[in-house]
Amino acid sequence: MAPGSASSPSPSFPALRPWAAVGAMAAAAAAGPGPGSGPGDSPEGPEGEAPERRRKAHGMLKLYYGLSEGEAAGRPAGPDPLDPTDLNGAHFDPEVYLDKLRRECPLAQLMDSETDMVRQIRALDSDMQTLVYENYNKFISATDTIRKMKNDFRKMEDEMDRLATNMAVITDFSARISATLQDRHERITKLAGVHALLRKLQFLFELPSRLTKCVELGAYGQAVRYQGRAQAVLQQYQHLPSFRAIQDDCQVITARLAQQLRQRFREGGSGAPEQAECVELLLALGEPAEELCEEFLAHARGRLEEELRSLEAELGPSPPAPDVLEFTDHGGSGFVGGLCQVAAAYQELFAAQGPAGAERLAAFARELGSRYFALVERRLAQEQGGGDNSLLVRALDRFHRRLRAPGALLAAAGLAEAATEIVERVARERLGHHLQGLRAAFLGCLTDVRQALAAPRVAGKEGPGLAELLANVASSILSHIKASLAAVHLFTAKEVSFSNKPYFRGEFCSQGVREGLIVGFIRSMCQTAQSFCDSPGEKGGATPPALLLLLSRLCLDYETATISYILTLTDEQFLVQDQFPVTPVSTLCAEARETARRLLTHYVKVQGLVISQMLRKSVETRDWLSTLEPRNVRAVMKRVVEDTTAIDVQVGLLYEEGVRKAQSSDSSKRTFSVYSSSRQQGRYAPSYTPSAPMDTNLLSNIQKLFSERIDVFSPVEFNKVSVLTGIIKISLKTLLECVRLRTFGRFGLQQVQVDCHFLQLYLWRFVADEELVHLLLDEVVASAALRCPDPVPMEPSVVEVICERG
Repeated sequence: MAPGSASSPSPSFPALRPWAAVGAMAAAAAAGPGPGSGPGDSPEGPEGEAPERRRKAHGMLKLYYGLSEGEAAGRPAGPDPLDPTDLNGAHFDPEVYLDKLRRECPLAQLMDSETDMVRQIRALDSDMQTLVYENYNKFISATDTIRKMKNDFRKMEDEMDRLATNMAVITDFSARISATLQDRHERITKLAGVHALLRKLQFLFELPSRLTKCVELGAYGQAVRYQGRAQAVLQQYQHLPSFRAIQDDCQVITARLAQQLRQRFREGGSGAPEQAECVELLLALGEPAEELCEEFLAHARGRLEEELRSLEAELGPSPPAPDVLEFTDHGGSGFVGGLCQVAAAYQELFAAQGPAGAERLAAFARELGSRYFALVERRLAQEQGGGDNSLLVRALDRFHRRLRAPGALLAAAGLAEAATEIVERVARERLGHHLQGLRAAFLGCLTDVRQALAAPRVAGKEGPGLAELLANVASSILSHIKASLAAVHLFTAKEVSFSNKPYFRGEFCSQGVREGLIVGFIRSMCQTAQSFCDSPGEKGGATPPALLLLLSRLCLDYETATISYILTLTDEQFLVQDQFPVTPVSTLCAEARETARRLLTHYVKVQGLVISQMLRKSVETRDWLSTLEPRNVRAVMKRVVEDTTAIDVQVGLLYEEGVRKAQSSDSSKRTFSVYSSSRQQGRYAPSYTPSAPMDTNLLSNIQKLFSERIDVFSPVEFNKVSVLTGIIKISLKTLLECVRLRTFGRFGLQQVQVDCHFLQLYLWRFVADEELVHLLLDEVVASAALRCPDPVPMEPSVVEVICERG
């Protein structure tokens, strides 16, 4: 391999470091014994020098790689370091190692070991050669660099010698020149002093004319500077007649200058910088600072009040008010900018006034600032009707940013704090506005549902189903909630200047948005829904039962998923902090579930009342004593079954089926249970004579003792079976009470039998337990039999034929 053919060692070379000793010994072994050496030579001879060379080469490699003695040996921690057969050990003996291999290894393994050894020796030789070549190249490069540096330093030494010679010559010339000009320098210094004094005297003698010319040209600042430069000298030498005359002339001119400056200041036609310049010049002329301070604030008040009148004119009734962003820009550039200029000029001019002057300025800014804030709040109040907050937030941001400068200049006036309070108040008002918007949206959804429920009856066409209406209401409300969250989230945007205030990072997010807006709306929605249950009179009658059912399912859906989703979304968007107390999700879910339960219970009562009214009128408007023999089922019973079926379909659109008890095989054919009481009364017919009414009542009361008590107004579960069971219990209980108030003839009793059997044929499938229907209908027939002077029941087969035909 040629020198310099490899720029860096092989990447795998460090892994072969443990074999460095082997490579060194292999190289020594390849060299063989030196000339003249033999087996009998002593270690001190040429043969004894080979191990020394090997140890030296091994030490150099160890120093090059920075290895310790153990690392250079390359042996692991486990083997014995004195083992002569350890190939990586320091006491390795080739002869012992070879004898061991010949004894323990077969021929094939010996040949493999030889091949592997040769390969490793060649690899180590190649790596060592590469390393030597590389170090040789580096050594050559270092030698060239040193040679070049030596030549460069030789040239630099010559140049430094020449520079030292030149500096010595220059120093000599400078010393001779200084010695030659020493006398002339002293004379020139004296003459320069005399010349400066003459110039000052000339300036003093020309001062009155200069002041007069400056006053005529309007260069008041230059005149005041001239007067300031000469005043100390004139005061010092005023005892001299010539200087006293100059001083008197200057005082007359200065008085005229001060009068002109005051006239210019009082006119007030110039801007704030010119006014401040006049005050500064008057102060330099020695005018009283207290009087100038009052006049300065009075002129500033006039200019700022003009800006306020301009803003107030924009809020007048006749011209259309500009948008809120333009209004705040106008106020910020006009009034706030002018106030900043006044404050900066005042603090610069009247800094010597101390705390009294600062308090006077703070009171001035506080008074005018309160008037400006009132105008801003009037304009912001006009923006409360819109739903988009982007323009309002931008206007509040600019309003708050503009008041940073005067707030820093006038910390005692509290302008920044007042501006922050306005922003917080507007944010709270916007939250209230969005809450009202959500409530209005919910009421609008309810109005749409009412119209959709009433439209099919008016137009005679099929309208949207309850499931579709429920999905529309839920999606509409959720979209309004997300829109409101997005609108109020603008108040906490990072680019908004006031969003990093503690109120917007804490109270606004937790108490304002989460509690005030979201939790407040959910509770308002539950209260609005519960209001349909509070008054069961005219309002309850005017509420469509389908709306009650829809609202109950909506509240139940909110309890199961929607409330958790909305509050999680709010917490993620607004990073609600735990330091403020918030309403737990479980509390809201419990309120929503209670609302759903009340609505569903009220739905059961309303639907039961509708069916009960039909049954009550059908019983009260009929003459049961003189009725004809029944030939068919009364139409009202068919209507009851039809309405119950419609209610079943309606409830099934929103609620699951529920759990029923096991039904008997003859549920639709059962007739004996309906008439069991009447047949018992037939057997005891002699006891129904007017002479023994107490015996009849006694038998009836004894029978009720052994019958199961029915809770008509039991709690309603969230399933279709429970709802229909509650409605049917109310209806049949009403029928029972109405029957107890009437007196029946023979055919009237038979008509009740037919009607009850017809109801039993169809109503048992809607309830959770069919025995409930059987017991109630048994009581109806038994009650009619008790109130019949001639209780002769109709045969069950005839009743079945009439019902099947009906």
